[in-house]
Amino acid sequence: MSKDEQGMSKVADPREYLGCNKFYYAATYYAAAITLACLFWRTSPIAVAAICNLCAGDGVAGIVGKKFGRQKLPYNKNKSIVGTVTMAISGFITSIGFMYYFASFGYIQESWEMVFGFWIVSVASALVESLPCVPQLDDNLTVPLTSMFVDILVF
Repeated sequence: MSKDEQGMSKVADPREYLGCNKFYYAATYYAAAITLACLFWRTSPIAVAAICNLCAGDGVAGIVGKKFGRQKLPYNKNKSIVGTVTMAISGFITSIGFMYYFASFGYIQESWEMVFGFWIVSVASALVESLPCVPQLDDNLTVPLTSMFVDILVF
C-alpha cells in the first residue's frame, strides 16, 4: 500500500475499502453519511451539522489529538481531552461558517437559535465519539447519526 493510500486509512489495510471485515466499514459509512447529508446539504441545518461534525470535527480532532493529546479521558484511554474539545469546537466553527455561506445565497436563514443549536449538536457529537463503545460501532456512523438525531430535537 502506497503512502497516499495509507493517509486515507486508519489501519493501512486495503480490506478497509472493501468491507471485508466487520471492523473495516469506515470508508463505506463515511461515504454513505456524506451522500445522505448531501441530499439536503444547502437547505438543512441538520445536514450542515452532520457533515461539518464528521468532516471537520472528527478530522481535526484526530490530528490535534494525536499531536497534543497527552491527557486521556478518564472513561476512554484511547481518546484525549484536547481531541474531544477540538472536535466540538471545529465542528461548531465549521457549521457556523457554512451557515453564513449558505445564508448569503438565501438557502437558509441564519439566526442565534441556529448558532446555539450547532453548539449543542457539536458537543453531543464529540461526546458520543469519545465513548469507549464507538470503535466497535465506528465514528463515521455514530457522529452523523448523533448530529442528525440531536439536530432534529434542537431544530
